[in-house]
Amino acid sequence: MVSLRATLEQQIPEAGWAQARLDQLNLLDERRLRAADHVRAYQRKMTCAFKKRVKSRPLQRADLVLKVIRGLIRDPREKFRPNWSGPYFIRELTLEGAAWLMDLDRNRFLEPTNGDQLKRYYV
Repeated sequence: MVSLRATLEQQIPEAGWAQARLDQLNLLDERRLRAADHVRAYQRKMTCAFKKRVKSRPLQRADLVLKVIRGLIRDPREKFRPNWSGPYFIRELTLEGAAWLMDLDRNRFLEPTNGDQLKRYYV
């Protein structure tokens, strides 16, 4: 990219300078598109490499699971408190990914739990 001062020193006509600047601006859009394509290809490659090692273990009815304990604001003094509660049985699963739970004493939960908040409990 040639600056305006360098252009004046080289005595390039103003029309030629303006045309050169427009050409450079048009190339910027092309470079941005090429960079965006490169990022998408890289992300696709990384996703494939990651998913190769992931084993899908879907939850099923009657599985033992742990439920995450989440608070709105985390108190740093409670850093040693448990992060999971349970174990619970999965009483019912919905197609949307929610799970109805019950504890080991067969007491049922009144509300469903999102499947993302559960992890399998191995005994």
